[in-house]
Amino acid sequence: MTPYYETELGKLYHGDCLEIMPELETVDLVITSPPYDALRRYEGYSFDFEIVAHGLRRLLMIGGVIVWVVGDQTVNGSESGTSFKQALFFIKIGLNLHDTMFYQKNPAPLNHNRYEQAIEYMFVFSNGKPKTFNPILVKCNWAGTSSTGTRRHDLHNLEPAHNLGKINNRKIKQNVWHYETGFNKTTSDSYAFQHPAIFPDGLARDHIISWSNENNIVLDPMCGSGTTLKQAEKLKRKWIGIEIEEKYCEIAAKRIEQERKQLKLF
Repeated sequence: MTPYYETELGKLYHGDCLEIMPELETVDLVITSPPYDALRRYEGYSFDFEIVAHGLRRLLMIGGVIVWVVGDQTVNGSESGTSFKQALFFIKIGLNLHDTMFYQKNPAPLNHNRYEQAIEYMFVFSNGKPKTFNPILVKCNWAGTSSTGTRRHDLHNLEPAHNLGKINNRKIKQNVWHYETGFNKTTSDSYAFQHPAIFPDGLARDHIISWSNENNIVLDPMCGSGTTLKQAEKLKRKWIGIEIEEKYCEIAAKRIEQERKQLKLF
């Protein structure tokens, strides 16, 4: 296979992921946001979810993680449930649903009879127990205080929590992650918005940090504007990207090359 674009760390392929994935070796981490329902038009392309899922399952090494970022379309007053169906299928083919995370954004206000849809799902699947977890830590508002009260030991008994000691200054971030979205917020790469659905640079960055280490291999099989690849390059991970639409490959390559130039300045 001849890459469309490559660096010392990674390769971007122009083509159908169903044709390219069988040629790849195992990977440590997959991060992708596939086309879901009919919420976006991707130049007329679609994908066979179940075949893609089996292909990713084959590629994922023991302890590896897939981060699957999806949402649901509302049709005739009902959400499709596509995201849950996909999650259950990944479990069916042998992966663990390690965490159901949420990507919270700031949606444009709409006039309808439901609360504003502000989240997408970030399903974290693992092939066995994740071999890597580098938790993102945030400030703890209860830092320095003592843990008091009780906690439930089983269905009937409570046990004292007084012996837990002082609460640390920092804690593991919760599994609802908020990112500002929109022009110059999702990313500062203005030309990336030629793609109809880019996810935030920070989202890809935070998952790459969490589930991989330097020189691990990160795959995005439907890489679109190249957000995952750009962040993997920045964080010194090896990376593989696959994109079926050539004009999106061009955007992704431009973003990675610009990131490489920025890194050389420091």
